[in-house]
Amino acid sequence: MTNFTTMSGFLLMSFSGNLEILYASLFSVLYLVALIGNVLIITATSMDNSLYSPMYFFLKHLSFLDLCYISVTVPRSICNSFTHNGNISLWDCILQCFAFTVCGSAEMAMLTVMSYDRYVAICLPLHYEIIMDVGTCVHGVVAVWISGVISGVMHTAATFSIHFCGANIIHQFFCDVPQLLKLSCSNDYISELGVAGFLSLVAFLCFISIGLSYTRIFSAVLRIPSAEGRDKAFSTCLPHLCVVILFISTGVFEFLKPPSDSPTALDFLLTVLYTVVPSTLNPMIYSLRNKAIKVALRKVFKERKSCLFC
Repeated sequence: MTNFTTMSGFLLMSFSGNLEILYASLFSVLYLVALIGNVLIITATSMDNSLYSPMYFFLKHLSFLDLCYISVTVPRSICNSFTHNGNISLWDCILQCFAFTVCGSAEMAMLTVMSYDRYVAICLPLHYEIIMDVGTCVHGVVAVWISGVISGVMHTAATFSIHFCGANIIHQFFCDVPQLLKLSCSNDYISELGVAGFLSLVAFLCFISIGLSYTRIFSAVLRIPSAEGRDKAFSTCLPHLCVVILFISTGVFEFLKPPSDSPTALDFLLTVLYTVVPSTLNPMIYSLRNKAIKVALRKVFKERKSCLFC
């Protein structure tokens, strides 16, 4: 049996024939939309003084995470499709697996921190500035990245400690861990399943925390006497809740689907849903539902336009 961890790498086999160019073109459009949308959010929250608050501080970092999350897999896939070359070296595969896990885990942690921020803002408004001060926000972002890095190290180390044998073909457009485990020689992947189980438990606890936060938030919002007050509270919470549902639901669909030796179009679609769609739609969700973001974006465009005619 051959151990491919000592060889050059793997072959990514995602799309074939005319579909390869079609999907590459679709990925290019989605990546461009995600790039523009997230860069606009980062620019607006950085330049507009009215958005210097914990909620938009976290939103800026979420947009940066979304950029990293989609950039780990999609640009290389587009390049592979147009060049008809699916080869990826072992170290590139390890790096991609690590970066993807870091971004995915960090995004889940960031969504949890953001839900806590919304809980404090709506349920404890008089203590909001004291609880969510600059130090708390910075520590929250640092904790998010540390948790992501720890998850990435654990997941990647466990995955690439197994012995690979047989064909070194990955039926996916990136180094997907479930596809890598199918190349295992025997039961070497038991340690990886243990790590995956632990990280899934942590993700579940994050989900429970988000659920409890929003249960209390909606309970408090519904007690607000004025319709205007309720609308204002919902306008700051609903975009975040939509993002949470989108990110978690797409991931759940991917990891709960039954395994198959020959991936179908549905398998690729589900993978695209949790790797590409959240990063693409998040900026649209926030900009469409948040009036402050809309106003800030208009200011950015007006300033850019005035600079062009100076």
